[in-house]
Amino acid sequence: MKNEFFVGWGTLTLINAGIAQGKNRSGLNWFLLTLILGPIATLILVLVDKK
Repeated sequence: MKNEFFVGWGTLTLINAGIAQGKNRSGLNWFLLTLILGPIATLILVLVDKK
């Protein structure tokens, strides 16, 4: 069960990095932020406007 959690969390970080780059934001920063905040970072990223 732990392995699936880490795979899901890792996938989410990569998805958020891609979304961030599409919005002209730092993919690395959002990757790291997602490691800490997880799905909350996704919500924030979706709600912010394109830079």
